[in-house]
Amino acid sequence: MSSTMPEFATGLLHGDLPDALVVTLRRSFLDTMGVAAIGSRTQMAAAARAGARAVFGPGSGGAARVLMEGSALGVAGAAMAGAFTIDSIDAHDGTTPNKGHAGSAVFPAVLAVADAMDTPVTGADFAVWLALAYEVSYRAGQVQHATCPDYHTSGSWTAVGVAVAVARMLGCDAGQIRHAAGIGEYHGPRSQMMRCIDHPSMLRDGVGWGAPSGVTAAYLAREGFTGAPALTCEGGEAAPFWQGLGEDWLTIAHTHYKRYPCCRWAHPAMDAAQDLMAAHGLTADRVASVEIRTFHYATRLAGHEPQTMDDLAYSIAWPVAAIIARGRLGPQELTPEALRDPEILRLSRATRLIDDPDLTARSVAQRWAAVALVLTDGQRLEAPPRTPRGDVDDPLSDGEISAKFHLLAGDILAPRAAEVEDLCGRFDRLDAVGFARLMDLVLSAPDA
Repeated sequence: MSSTMPEFATGLLHGDLPDALVVTLRRSFLDTMGVAAIGSRTQMAAAARAGARAVFGPGSGGAARVLMEGSALGVAGAAMAGAFTIDSIDAHDGTTPNKGHAGSAVFPAVLAVADAMDTPVTGADFAVWLALAYEVSYRAGQVQHATCPDYHTSGSWTAVGVAVAVARMLGCDAGQIRHAAGIGEYHGPRSQMMRCIDHPSMLRDGVGWGAPSGVTAAYLAREGFTGAPALTCEGGEAAPFWQGLGEDWLTIAHTHYKRYPCCRWAHPAMDAAQDLMAAHGLTADRVASVEIRTFHYATRLAGHEPQTMDDLAYSIAWPVAAIIARGRLGPQELTPEALRDPEILRLSRATRLIDDPDLTARSVAQRWAAVALVLTDGQRLEAPPRTPRGDVDDPLSDGEISAKFHLLAGDILAPRAAEVEDLCGRFDRLDAVGFARLMDLVLSAPDA
């Protein structure tokens, strides 16, 4: 495989994609569409669609439908609205070394451009574009984390991956792709992740601007706009992170999936609490208080009394309390009524977060937490430190991914949910007619 990123991007063929990579892309397709479906009903998604309609009308680049809603916008607007829709429910795939997410930017951007294309799109075409967007995003993100002092959102590095993939979709040559990467990197949102964790809002993980920034970068590069070099793709500091490009796929090695619709930093504590409750046959009324030892960033999630869905997305005490009180965190918990549940609030207020230096040191490749439950009779039950389910060393099964899809999206997408699942599970083998059907299913309003 070619050693430079632009040559890799122009030369990658469907036959070059390893089977394990294709399986990952299929799983991400289904998982992301489930999150998009439930996200399409949120206030955040509605606001993003309205804002995008106001400023991003269709231009000469063609019209693209907004994910799970169907409105026709320019490709940048459709990418923006779709990315915010997915990001409104924090349940999409991620990559732990990057402390972030690629699919929430990649899918809405690549789907938007594909929808606006004049030529037919096959599943094999789409698989190549997804592979490029994911792999370039992951590698650019790792470079950024290694070379920049601030912790930037996923939008900052997915802008690079989206730019490269879309430039390939537009038929750009290697030189234009190099400029697209540079434009996407320069204009991508270098937003501060911890700001949104300390002060939760609809800004989330920055992909709402990362996706359209990458799309716009590719169209600019096609027209001769210059922007190279992308420092996350070129130069001495970046070079180690691009070794093995096209052979060692980070997309395979580092893509994880979530069990719960909230920040992954809370997940090891949620898993531990769930296991303790089951192992000891406990009911919530027997739990007096909760102690969570975890890494520093996770303690800043806090969220003992979330007031909004944004607060909930970046909390830890309340989701753990919901697991103890209800045994789940699903659609029924993503409501204002659930935020006022007295039993969940009792447990959440009784949760103590401990910043553990050892777990902070260990939480580089994975995220660690340890949980103790103190019962009303004074008994203390402890779970050892653990990492969350869904990591590559403890993956969710295909059955679990399917169950999550139907939990989040089944009611919303009925009666088309089964067909969406079927087509996502073999999207790379679909001809142009079959892939057009899949796009129709996910780019139209659920009740259309």
